[in-house]
Amino acid sequence: MKIYSADTWTIDELKAQADDAGRRSLVIPAADTKRAVLATFGEALDLPEYDALDLDDLNDSLHDFADAVAENGNKPVTVIWQVSASFRTDRFFGIICETLQDAESYAGKDLTVITVCL
Repeated sequence: MKIYSADTWTIDELKAQADDAGRRSLVIPAADTKRAVLATFGEALDLPEYDALDLDDLNDSLHDFADAVAENGNKPVTVIWQVSASFRTDRFFGIICETLQDAESYAGKDLTVITVCL
């Protein structure tokens, strides 16, 4: 997982970088609470009942998402997660980062994660 500052890279630049590498990009919008962050991931991953997602669900869903990318022969995906300044101070920020790193390791080349600190 790579972490960038929004002062250095724009979302459009990161999406273009992914496109140039032959990857699709999936942008996860910023949210301020654990519940809201999980819901934004669930919505972006098109999960049913995404508003009731917990950390275990996120982990399982990311693994399923990575499997679907590989099995369907789709282009690899770069997930671009926008992180609000207020959420970076939340203890769940680190836990979600670990979950994303685990999914990235699990998926190999099919899934990369970029975190953009706003």
